[in-house]
Amino acid sequence: MVRIRVLVVDDHRIFAESLAAALAAEPDVDVSAAGSGPAALRCLERAVAEGRRYDVLLVDADLGGQLPGGRAAVPVQEANEEGLVDGISLVAGVRSAQPAVRIVVLAERDDPRRAALALQAGASGWVAKDCSLSRLLNVIRGVLRDETHLPPALLTGVLRELTAARKHRTESERLVESLTPREREVLRCMVAGLGRKAVAERLFLSPHTVRTHMQNVLGKLGVHSTLAAVALARRAGVGPADLGPAGRIMPEESSSA
Repeated sequence: MVRIRVLVVDDHRIFAESLAAALAAEPDVDVSAAGSGPAALRCLERAVAEGRRYDVLLVDADLGGQLPGGRAAVPVQEANEEGLVDGISLVAGVRSAQPAVRIVVLAERDDPRRAALALQAGASGWVAKDCSLSRLLNVIRGVLRDETHLPPALLTGVLRELTAARKHRTESERLVESLTPREREVLRCMVAGLGRKAVAERLFLSPHTVRTHMQNVLGKLGVHSTLAAVALARRAGVGPADLGPAGRIMPEESSSA
């Protein structure tokens, strides 16, 4: 009999232990529980080292406390034992590190926006915490067949959210494409969190020239702050600047000041 290895990740201990016990009663399910994002990551890493990877993660949508606006917290790779790792950040980190693991988000309430964020992060399902055990088992087995599971009542809202996100991304990409190669380099430095002086040193430009480039970037992107420019850049898929071995920015393409 092929056994399914499941890891329940929830910081409500009674719920996590109760769910784990219910799943463990199934003849083909092996289950463990973790009470935080960092603990879950340690379980996953230990399982890989021992050659017994998990198949499915059941992750609390509000793990670590919901952040304002349903925004993801820090990337899980940067989290420590004391730091908050919310459910959606954990989904993204696990999917990046172990793409074979299927992830189902457990939620106390229907929320189309957060469900869409979970799917974008790599989750394969969104299930109510109070659903029946048989329903949850169907979802677990379904995601292992590469199915995506959502409550029917959420479908319209989630599709609307995903369509809106795609539209925003397309618009952001168009704005970024309006930048010159040098301005895109500067934007990548901004995404990396570098200030004007640091950008000047790494691109071998004067602070005045960098200031001009930054002003041009803000103007072309139609934003009024570095934070807004970074948020738009991330929506467009612009990553942080890659520092070379000597601290030199490695350009995406040749450019001139």
